Amino acid sequence: MKPNFKKRRDKILRNVQKHRLSALLVTNEINVTYLTGFTGDSTYLWLSKDKTLLLSDTRYTTQLAEECPDVEVVIRDSSSTQLDSIAKLCRSTKATTMGIEAVHISKSMYDQIENRVQCELFGTEGWVEETRSIKDKFEIDLIRKSIAINEKAFCVIRAQMTGDQTEREIAHNLEHQIRKFGGSKCAFEPIVGVGDRSALPHGVPSYKRIEESSFVLIDWGARYCGYASDLTRVLATAKIPPKIRKIYEIVLNAQLAAIEKIRPGVSFQAVDAVARGIIQKAGFGKKFGHGLGHGFGLQIHEHPFMNPIREGKFQPNMVVTVEPGIYLPGVGGVRIEDDILVTKDGHEVLSSLPKELDANIVAI
Repeated sequence: MKPNFKKRRDKILRNVQKHRLSALLVTNEINVTYLTGFTGDSTYLWLSKDKTLLLSDTRYTTQLAEECPDVEVVIRDSSSTQLDSIAKLCRSTKATTMGIEAVHISKSMYDQIENRVQCELFGTEGWVEETRSIKDKFEIDLIRKSIAINEKAFCVIRAQMTGDQTEREIAHNLEHQIRKFGGSKCAFEPIVGVGDRSALPHGVPSYKRIEESSFVLIDWGARYCGYASDLTRVLATAKIPPKIRKIYEIVLNAQLAAIEKIRPGVSFQAVDAVARGIIQKAGFGKKFGHGLGHGFGLQIHEHPFMNPIREGKFQPNMVVTVEPGIYLPGVGGVRIEDDILVTKDGHEVLSSLPKELDANIVAI
């Protein structure tokens, strides 16, 4: 099964036509990949009612032919620039208005394009990203596989964990196991925090050893055929402090309640509020400073985002993380994260690793 790139492009074209634009210039590499299948860089997509073109250079001639056989390609050599290709295309198509991904292009590049083309520029935001937030069957299948690889890698790491291993070793071994099970790499640099270092939501793995505390937080993800997964678990390697056990139960209850709330038509803010309310009621509201979760797919963080200020509602086939946390500097932190698919009438938890604390005790 292959993705229907034309169907994806047609969805974006409806916005182009709605705003009466001659064309849209897609400059974000991830968006180009999503709309064409091309996995290289330095390549833009010209999208109009009458013409679909990839603007690239000679380095990718063969790769483009292999990955995008259904898309016309304009190849420039070393004597011309991407700006030359854009200006020439605007002239040849007699474009009068051109949409441009304002979020993904520098002010300098925007000004250069504006000075070269004989058409009006229209800044767009989120057109492709919002389309990407609704996964098709092809994408969901790849995400399921990514999660399966991610969980297998974690199970091996857990079984092989010893007290003298460092946070860095755990992180490096995770990447090795992800590749061993068929993933291309980690979806992001793993977060491994032993003891009080688990209170760093995005802590960088250090040389601290597992045996230096009674618990460790691991946040990791796999990438498979371009698609990411994202999970977090806390492992107990000895009897953990009562305060950590207390916040663990609070975080777990908050996560379970938030997941139960997810279904089409429910707002992102409402789901965030469920988890945040439980944590606030327990007296730790100020210790949960980040959003409840985010979408993921070709990127590890993508639309939608769940937090108190992000508007929008869940739709079928969105895939999101749910990851509440409580972080106590100098003591430790707890975050529990799972991957969730929004279904037609509710949700499906795609990840399957146990998360009750007593099921996450490891002998070292």
